[in-house]
Amino acid sequence: MNKNPLLEEFSTPYESVPFDKIELEHYMPAFKQSIENARIEIDEIANSTEEPTFKNTIEGLEYSGQQLDRIGSVFFNLNHAHTNDEMQAMAREISPMLTEFSNDIIMNEKLFKRVKQVYAKKDEFDLNVEQTKLLTDRYKSFVRSGADLDEEKKGKIREISKELSKLTLQFGENVLAATNNFELHLSKKEDVAGLPEGILEAASALAKEKEKEGWIFNLQFPSYVPFMQYADKRELREKMFKAYSSRCFNDKFDNQKTIHRIVELRLAKVHLLGYETYADYVLEERMAKSADNVINFLNELLDASMPKAQEEFKELQEYAKSLGADFDLQRWDWAYYAEKLKTEKFDINDEITRPYFELERVKKGIFDLATKLYGIQFKLNADIAKYHEEVDVYEVLDKEGNFLSLFYADFHPRSTKQGGAWMTSFVDQYKKENKDYRPHISIVCNFTRPTETKPSLLTFNEVTTFLHEFGHALHGMLSKCTYSALSGTNVYRDFVELPSQFMENFAFRKEWLDEVAAHYETGEKIPQELIQKIIDSSNFLSGYGFVRQISFGLNDMAWHSVKEPITNPVGEFEDKAMASTELFSKVNGSCMSTAFSHIFAGGYAAGYYGYKWAEVLDADAFEAFKENGIYDQATADAFRENVLEKGGSDHPMNLYLQFRGKAPSIDPLLKRSGLK
Repeated sequence: MNKNPLLEEFSTPYESVPFDKIELEHYMPAFKQSIENARIEIDEIANSTEEPTFKNTIEGLEYSGQQLDRIGSVFFNLNHAHTNDEMQAMAREISPMLTEFSNDIIMNEKLFKRVKQVYAKKDEFDLNVEQTKLLTDRYKSFVRSGADLDEEKKGKIREISKELSKLTLQFGENVLAATNNFELHLSKKEDVAGLPEGILEAASALAKEKEKEGWIFNLQFPSYVPFMQYADKRELREKMFKAYSSRCFNDKFDNQKTIHRIVELRLAKVHLLGYETYADYVLEERMAKSADNVINFLNELLDASMPKAQEEFKELQEYAKSLGADFDLQRWDWAYYAEKLKTEKFDINDEITRPYFELERVKKGIFDLATKLYGIQFKLNADIAKYHEEVDVYEVLDKEGNFLSLFYADFHPRSTKQGGAWMTSFVDQYKKENKDYRPHISIVCNFTRPTETKPSLLTFNEVTTFLHEFGHALHGMLSKCTYSALSGTNVYRDFVELPSQFMENFAFRKEWLDEVAAHYETGEKIPQELIQKIIDSSNFLSGYGFVRQISFGLNDMAWHSVKEPITNPVGEFEDKAMASTELFSKVNGSCMSTAFSHIFAGGYAAGYYGYKWAEVLDADAFEAFKENGIYDQATADAFRENVLEKGGSDHPMNLYLQFRGKAPSIDPLLKRSGLK
């Protein structure tokens, strides 16, 4: 049999993934072999006759299974970013295998006994902060996964974990399939009235690709969002909205039973572990600490933002009526009239700013910002293999020219890619035997595609999304930890959004916009008055934006704060959870939970509030930059050294206090958002 590239040492630049050599048939044998190899490593630790120490047990565990981790990161990253039916079928087979192996480690009594012994004697080992954190996390992960339970309960947890791994995977596959399943094909000019030329060109290209006349719109963001903002035909906006908001709800990709089962299994697992709710279990290992703290936090923000949101809603309703609307505003009207009102109030909208945000130029501006703050450089390397022709790969170097990281950038939507935007890694940073193994980081987005006549021109929201994901990437690329389990973005979920949301602040700063934004045809800098309009309009409908995010957080907390399995319908349960945030009348047939991948297919269960939690941190952190100058070197160094380089090597509040010198306040966020 030919050699399997996944099981070989990667003899490539920086040991990068040899995507050009990996075929689908390589994955299954690679997983099977690497699981066996990892078993041998684990057994050696568990069956050792040496006295358990931090080095031979905790570090031994940390460095075991690295081959398996590498193969898993390649496979599952591609299953999100460039998948197909065969790969998805394979994932359904591989996920339970990995869960089974993970359970074998957690339920290994000899292994846990050694971990427990090291933890009991932790004060004798003279450990530093990071080593103490690794030991504590490792011990807790065993206990929180059922290692201390009797055999019957351990067996139940095994079965639950296996089923959950299948269900969460299925949930995500259904969302992707439902998103790809709908298209709106239009052939009459009057049906596309109001839509800007660039959007029509992209829709025409999509139609040509499918060998059809006219225009095709779909549920991917670069198509869906502008359609909802600009399409004059109300019944078509309604059709698009209902298609988007009913994904996996009473259709052939229905996720309702899957949700009920996921919630039931998560609850059953934590009941076995002695917790009342899944939220109690999750939040024990978060900055927020408890479900009560989260609910109080969300309600505090709701109290601060709901009056403004209600004012905004009333204003938009009256504005729509002034334009002849003889109906109450519905969800499919919001973006359309909001865009018109924003244009009227501030003389600004996406189509006015879009020509100034050409993707390549924005990318350079973001790279230059990283150079200014942290002294790092980006060098395109066309010789490094990539998983899709549209991906760009960069070497990231420090100011002395030393290698820091690989950076993969994948910007445009395709049917093989899940929706949204995310940062991930193919290799996390770690140190071993005096060698610093540098990370390989990737951001995956769904930005507006270039057309036959125009380059990729970004909406302002896409610019902030780019900054956001790049903030996560910096967290990964600048990591200086010893252990990969604690490096980069391996931090508490309600802290992980600080570096990403922090970067978004630059999108609203004159200094940065002046350097980055220039007209794609003429090269002329963005006019100062347009920059001012971007800044002036930054809080347009901010109350509504707050309430919307809070509604998602409350919905998530409701699903994961139940004490008994849920029997009432998914739509009914969601409506009750989000009732306090509701501004619109109910749209029959719509449900957001059935496509809420963050909490049912991602890692945000009982954690979606973390976006708002981290906003408090990011607004407070950026205050330091505003006080000292947004490019101030000492402030940037402090942020880098205490936050970006430290990963999860210490408790996040300790890291934040070391950077800021004081606890974060909610005031900067309320002021920034125009709520105070």
